Amino acid sequence: MFKRLAEVGAPVAITVDGRRIVARAGDTVAAATIAAGIDHCRTTPVSGAPRAPYCLMGVCFECLVTVDGVGSRQGCLVPVREGMEVETQSGKRKAGR
Repeated sequence: MFKRLAEVGAPVAITVDGRRIVARAGDTVAAATIAAGIDHCRTTPVSGAPRAPYCLMGVCFECLVTVDGVGSRQGCLVPVREGMEVETQSGKRKAGR
């Protein structure tokens, strides 16, 4: 569904749920996961339904992920950096994360 308009920016390797993906410098975590074909970044606490990035500008909170051990980060607002570790969030946020 989504396609990059141009391959600009240096390659940046990040890990998403233990899987290495290559993003581009200047990408956000949400853009990098979409470009890598990852179809959701969290599940809802009540029903467990998968949720994916929606607004990509920090308004909706659908793109919440854990970045380098810090939970509930908005993936659309976090720029990728080399070696970053991202985890999808399943259900309710764990205490301390």
